[in-house]
Amino acid sequence: MPKPIREGTGPRHVAIIMDGNGRWAQSRGRPRLFGHHAGAKRVREIVEACPDAGVRYLTIFAFSTENWKRTQTEVAGLMSLFRRYITKEARALMGENVRVRFIGDRVRLDRKLITLMDELEVMTAHCTGVNLTIAINYGGRDEVARATRRLAQDVAEGRLRPEEIDVETLPKYLDTCVLPDPDLVIRTSGEARISNFLLWQSAYAEYEFVDTLWPDFTAEEFAGLVGAYGKRERRFGGVIA
Repeated sequence: MPKPIREGTGPRHVAIIMDGNGRWAQSRGRPRLFGHHAGAKRVREIVEACPDAGVRYLTIFAFSTENWKRTQTEVAGLMSLFRRYITKEARALMGENVRVRFIGDRVRLDRKLITLMDELEVMTAHCTGVNLTIAINYGGRDEVARATRRLAQDVAEGRLRPEEIDVETLPKYLDTCVLPDPDLVIRTSGEARISNFLLWQSAYAEYEFVDTLWPDFTAEEFAGLVGAYGKRERRFGGVIA
């Protein structure tokens, strides 16, 4: 279990459920994809704000396993946006010393997008600044199910004994195995639910639900939420003396 954290300590890892792109566009009489493009531009600003805010890891929820239920036009547009974003931002991310990782099940994604994701991870593997993790075709339950299958396979093949399995074992099989758990999870757009995002990892995270639609979420608001986190006493079930 994590140790209690005293007041004044900021979050090292912030995760964001970037919600509200479609509503932002529709309120302006534009198609939903217009909002997704605006939201993609906002990502750059928040990534750039992380160092000054003391945030070392940023994880963003770009596309969930449930988002396939949206219209074919919107899904195709999002996949095109992801490909264009990676192609356009790759050099800038390297220049800003940002290391990029992707989490989620890649099986359903198109080959070109998977190739771009793989290439960006390799291109930024040497970067030592902000660690940006992008969740695409990601769902917390799906991740745990996939991790459990891998764990069960190791047991079946004799690489792991059942009695060796404890709460420290499963995280080694999760998509986020090389990342620390999030300290703070932010959801924009006024919705107060976690939407199947980092279910295992966020067991001890603090949550902030804000009314701002994602394309309007500024670096200043981000810094304010990070600062407010630092005033909390996080006991993790214990008592701070």
